[in-house]
Amino acid sequence: MKNISKYPEENTWSTLLERPVLEKKDLRNTVGEIFLKVKNEGNSALKEFCAKFDQVNIENFLVSKKEIESAINEVSEDLKTAIKKAKENIFKFHLAQKAESEEIETTEGVVCWRESRAIENVGLYIPGGTAPLFSTVLMLAVPAQIAGCKEMILCTPPQKDGSINPAILFTAQLCGITKIFKVGGAQAIAALTFGTESIPKVDKIFGPGNQYVTQAKQLAMEYHVAIDLPAGPSEVLVIADETANPEFCAADLLSQAEHGTDSQVIFISTDEDIFNKTLKEIEKQVAELPRNEIAKSALENSRFILMKSIEEAIEMSNYYAPEHLILSVLNPRNYISKINNAGSIFLGNYTPESAGDYASGTNHTLPTNGFARNYSGVSLDSFVKKITIQEISKTGLQNIGKTIEIMAAAEGLTAHKNAVSLRLKSLENGI
Repeated sequence: MKNISKYPEENTWSTLLERPVLEKKDLRNTVGEIFLKVKNEGNSALKEFCAKFDQVNIENFLVSKKEIESAINEVSEDLKTAIKKAKENIFKFHLAQKAESEEIETTEGVVCWRESRAIENVGLYIPGGTAPLFSTVLMLAVPAQIAGCKEMILCTPPQKDGSINPAILFTAQLCGITKIFKVGGAQAIAALTFGTESIPKVDKIFGPGNQYVTQAKQLAMEYHVAIDLPAGPSEVLVIADETANPEFCAADLLSQAEHGTDSQVIFISTDEDIFNKTLKEIEKQVAELPRNEIAKSALENSRFILMKSIEEAIEMSNYYAPEHLILSVLNPRNYISKINNAGSIFLGNYTPESAGDYASGTNHTLPTNGFARNYSGVSLDSFVKKITIQEISKTGLQNIGKTIEIMAAAEGLTAHKNAVSLRLKSLENGI
């Protein structure tokens, strides 16, 4: 196994923990050209790009009710039951994030509060290539439903026969999504950004994707469309002590490695025996995976590190800021307060990362590429905006008016000061 490090010095961490660099040559220019063409030509451009990138000719991008009904019949009852159970858990977890607004009297007569309002129109991008992520439909549509978003627009790439994966359609229908479009890639993000003859413009775009989709989402922000968070290749960091199970650790590492060739997994252990056994387990398990070529390629980007203590391992994890962090250690709850940077944390030997990907209830749309330092994963709050409200009585204005006048005058903003002074004067005059 390559990329093995034992007891690395802190000054080497930046090099040791470098993430795979995406090929960015001409990436922005390519995506920019796609955006411009979709903006100017609408559906015509989408048809051209669909034929070019997906090798399929699409005449009607909107998935029909007949197609949805037919797809539902293709999904096995076992999978339907599993999806419904996952939806139930995801709904329960995100519903609990709803908070009642509370009025705060900051000064006598001055009342302030916040209220949530749903983002009216949201675009949900669901990858459909080698791994059609119907689970992401749940992760995005369920909180959007709870938030009360007026319209959910789903875009996903068509398969070679022009259809959409049946599990994606079943899940979308289960979540109340009726507008599903057969379009993927940067062109789908462009369509959601500008709107076309078929696809409505949205206010915010959600969902993972390849480097073109990621670049497209970043470009969408320049056209005043918000996005959920910056995305990148999937990643996991596992910290293991002498109580860890090497078989489990290897499986968790490979569960992320199989996502894509640019995925990255980091394994840190404080026990050399567990470390060596995990490396052997990886070699054993990867050979049995259907996507083993993808996983093997991802392992080339990965790191296997032996450290002296859990505390030092957590310090390294905070430096790396992983999308997923697994603590396969004794008494993992004791270390939670020490973790500052992670998209989602998984505690103990029986909490696999794939539980969060599918059915435990937490959201799997998480910050990658180090953005866990300053971004949260998708939650109910991602689908709402908070509006502050204040109401000031006559007494309240008299209580804070002088403060406002002094501050406005100090900043040289006389009109600001006058807005208060005129009111105070009218109160003094009994008006």
